[in-house]
Amino acid sequence: MTTQPLRPTRTSAPQAGDTVDPDQLRRATLASSVGSALEYYDFYIYGLATALIFGPLFFAPLGATGALIAAFATYGVGFAARPFGGLIFGYIGDRFGRKQVLLLTIGLMGTASFAIGLLPTYEQAGMLGAILLVVMRIIQGLGAGAEQAGATTLISEVAPRTRRGFFAALPFVGIQIGTLLGAGTFALLGLANPEVLTGWLWRVPFLASILLIAVAIYIRLKLKETPVFQELEKHKNVNKNPLGVLWRTSKKNVLIGIGLRMGENGNSTIYSTLLVGFMAAKGGIFEGDKFIGPVGLLIAAGFSAIMVITFGALSDRVGRVKVYRYGALFQLLFAFPAFYLISLGNVTLVWIVMSIGIALGVQSMLGPQCALLPELFGSTHRFTGVAMSREISAVFAGGIAPFVGGLLLAVTHQSWVVLAGYSLVLAAISFATTFVTPETVGRDLNLVEDAT
Repeated sequence: MTTQPLRPTRTSAPQAGDTVDPDQLRRATLASSVGSALEYYDFYIYGLATALIFGPLFFAPLGATGALIAAFATYGVGFAARPFGGLIFGYIGDRFGRKQVLLLTIGLMGTASFAIGLLPTYEQAGMLGAILLVVMRIIQGLGAGAEQAGATTLISEVAPRTRRGFFAALPFVGIQIGTLLGAGTFALLGLANPEVLTGWLWRVPFLASILLIAVAIYIRLKLKETPVFQELEKHKNVNKNPLGVLWRTSKKNVLIGIGLRMGENGNSTIYSTLLVGFMAAKGGIFEGDKFIGPVGLLIAAGFSAIMVITFGALSDRVGRVKVYRYGALFQLLFAFPAFYLISLGNVTLVWIVMSIGIALGVQSMLGPQCALLPELFGSTHRFTGVAMSREISAVFAGGIAPFVGGLLLAVTHQSWVVLAGYSLVLAAISFATTFVTPETVGRDLNLVEDAT
């Protein structure tokens, strides 16, 4: 086995995506979608629980503000674990195959989520529950650290080249399904008696994740390995040290991936978690209804399921970078008008702004990103490259956003300007990054060389 790269062009094998197995494409799409649904179901139920109920349940001695900040800190811990999960499972994916990773990650995420539903609260066991919550969040983060990298790599290496943007975006409909399930569940829980909710009902969404785990594992057991990885094995070009190759040859593309993700992942977290906490803290101006946020996410997710595919397909026609650039620019320009409108306390305006910010702003970047990140990296270290790009950015964009944003809101007495400025800065980073990003549409994924 050798670590020497394949030649940039060759006639011994077709380009990835030229020959497509329809059954494999269907199974890959379904397997990736269900995994994405589970990850984002976990993501949203944890994020919403963090914003709404975890503080008093697990961190009661810290007071209202301290408990909220501590709860957001546990949310960030999961993101801090994600790069380590990406590193570990990225190595496995590049060394032993994409399919193996998708089975491992779904098991870790699902088991951790289910276990959260069994944890004792502060009243039941003191700080033991908080400690176990952090442990489960770390395990959840390790699994999530490679789940989306695996999904994007898998589907990109199976999809037809000319429609890779469209097919690579399809599994991300699972994100919206997971959002619908998570936000919808909490919207329904909001109808319950508050004492019942904080007593036992909050556990149900976490325990219910066992159903998604079972479905996802069943589907993924039937997956085939991707044609790209099969080619690597056939020509004995599977790399024993993908991280080393990534470090030597791909640092620039990893940095590009991180920059691109700041506006997308960061704003997704601001709109889905930090904004919900902001509205809950404001209380009175939102008529005391702290479930406005979950309902808004529910509406936004419905539109997003359509828009992520639309923007993915559009990137096949006009290019990944152009779609991404205008999406980041829109998010940047929308930041201050959006959060000013939210500050007015009108429920309808909140829902409209959340729908526009998530369905247009975030999805206009996520749509082309689904294919763009895998296309940036060569075949021998693609999984590791995508995982590192996604998960390092997840720490600095989505992971610390609730914690840092929560602190800023606390010291500014819940000023909406903080949220607007935060959103603008993250979008500006992605916008600037598009000017150093190579156009990758139609790239042959059998090549071991990066796009730059």
